[in-house]
Amino acid sequence: MNLPTPAVVAERSTHPIPRWALLLLCAAYVLPGLFGRDPWRNADLTAYGFIASIAQGHAPWLQPAIAGLPADGGLLPYWVGALGIKLLPFLEPSVAARIPFGLMLAAVLALAWYSCLHLARTEAAQPVAFAFGGEAHAVDYARAMADGCLLALIASVGLLRLGHEITPEILQLLGITLFVYSLAALPFRQWKARAAMLAALPVLATSGAPAVALALSVGALWLCYRSTYEDARKFLPWILGAMALAALVAWPMHGWAWRVKASERSVLDWLRLLGWFCWPAWPLAAWSLWRWRSHLMRRHLSVPLLASLVPLLTSLLMGADDRAMLLALPPLAVLASFALPTFQRSASALLDWFSVFFFTAGAIFLWLYYTALQIGWPAKFLANVRKLAQGYEPEFSLLTFVLALLGTLAWLWLVRWRTARHRHAIWKSLALPAGGVALAWLLAMTLGLHPLNYARSNKPLVDRIAAHLPKEVDCIAAPSLPTHALAALEFQGHWRVDATRGLDRTDCAVAISVQAEGTPTPPSGWKVLGVVRRPTDRFATYLVMQKDR
Repeated sequence: MNLPTPAVVAERSTHPIPRWALLLLCAAYVLPGLFGRDPWRNADLTAYGFIASIAQGHAPWLQPAIAGLPADGGLLPYWVGALGIKLLPFLEPSVAARIPFGLMLAAVLALAWYSCLHLARTEAAQPVAFAFGGEAHAVDYARAMADGCLLALIASVGLLRLGHEITPEILQLLGITLFVYSLAALPFRQWKARAAMLAALPVLATSGAPAVALALSVGALWLCYRSTYEDARKFLPWILGAMALAALVAWPMHGWAWRVKASERSVLDWLRLLGWFCWPAWPLAAWSLWRWRSHLMRRHLSVPLLASLVPLLTSLLMGADDRAMLLALPPLAVLASFALPTFQRSASALLDWFSVFFFTAGAIFLWLYYTALQIGWPAKFLANVRKLAQGYEPEFSLLTFVLALLGTLAWLWLVRWRTARHRHAIWKSLALPAGGVALAWLLAMTLGLHPLNYARSNKPLVDRIAAHLPKEVDCIAAPSLPTHALAALEFQGHWRVDATRGLDRTDCAVAISVQAEGTPTPPSGWKVLGVVRRPTDRFATYLVMQKDR
């Protein structure tokens, strides 16, 4: 039965974004931070530690470890990063490890675009046909919707930081986007859909999310079983095969782990997290579900809805975990794109003006801080930096300054374009949010890169610890340190670190322990060589100690 569609789209509303502009936007989003950025604590630096342990031969490929502590979860992300270091020996190791993850982020953007393209081409997703012609053509409509999906994904706040790390969640993000693409492309690209499904579930399972892979596969089996599309039913064996393959590879790669920790408070925390983390995709996705409510079981809604609900519920069960919620962003962006043909002009204008004021104010704020660091004005901004990051000395880079200036000028041009009565394209409402997020990341990774490295990296802590250590250090005992600090000591300080034995049983002559703020109290048999704090940490105190012989 053909149900009435809420999408009313004229031909003139389906002009696609120029390919050069779309590629430039993606480059401005993906490339900043690939070079010149230190691994940041906590998860980013920890993941780099496991990657470096394999690449530098400190641990076997099947059991990466930091200071003797083995990794938990899937091993595939650490293998990918280690291969990056092996294949790019001419680059600094942390940069070489980050390159494959940058490529995977680009692949996520591309797969989301193609997923929406194929879903928008289905018959149920087509807009109303006009009595006298002039309605959107199917291919043009699908391309414009795919452009809107990509803009919604780039505009998602939660993807901004987590999407640029080298953590297992990036592979999980790639896996769930492959899953959506597989079901979306099934009517048009059958062999690509099969290959994508065979890759999607094992990638999820071997990167620490086998339960998500299992839930998605069960949902996909149900959707395909009840589908009236014959090729969807023929797809069932491929889903079962991908399930079996995922289960098979998850066991030897330590993929299975039980991390449920929900509580009554988790629901409120989860709602607060959802409110900002998935902005602006979640309100648009909710509007899509409402306007297309009579089509919920059609492919263009049921596929992204399934792929959104599984990670959202997983996040809730894990105590409002933001990294689990990250996986919901690509399917939510696909859902959000179907709100665009039904979006009211008043809501579009509200989103535009919010984006203009918020991101312009943020850009001005960053430029003022940068000016204060370089020339000392405004003095209050400089005083704030000195207070928050003691010992920080600013640096000037002509390249980062030029890139930041070009990005700011591009933002001003985009604002001018959007406010100049260009009202036809259906993706127009997401141009400013996506451009603003890309600008924020570009300015943070140019104007703010050096101070952020100082504040978020453990390199300053390693330098301060090194000043108190003897010249010859055989090994450092550090049983109480967090994993990210162990990774910094081992792979930024280049010391042999042992976190497996307590201070009473260690053979190391030097030890480092962490304690809350207060008077340093070394354990019996140890003397304090120095007391160290990270420049931006007012609470944790690191004691550098030596055996009292």
